[in-house]
Amino acid sequence: MIEIHFVAPGGATQVVAAEPGLSVMEAARRADVAGILAECGGACSCATCHVHVAPDWLARVGGPGTLEQDMLDFAENVGGASRLACQIPVTEALDGLVLHLPG
Repeated sequence: MIEIHFVAPGGATQVVAAEPGLSVMEAARRADVAGILAECGGACSCATCHVHVAPDWLARVGGPGTLEQDMLDFAENVGGASRLACQIPVTEALDGLVLHLPG
């Protein structure tokens, strides 16, 4: 299992065990991570799974695609490290990934 660390705005961290092949959003929903609403179910059409990738992980996670960037235009607190969790596939390379939930 791959560990993903979700950091809430207040600093509390929830560690989620995720199976490779899922999206980060799917893993968060299965673990009831507060702040990951995922209203569209992973179709990249709502931006309710918006996260900020910790700086040390940006290169491994990569940047958003065109459609994802368009959806991020509808989210609040968007920055250079913003991604939609539904668009990040869980892989072995992301074991220990740290994501911050926007306030």
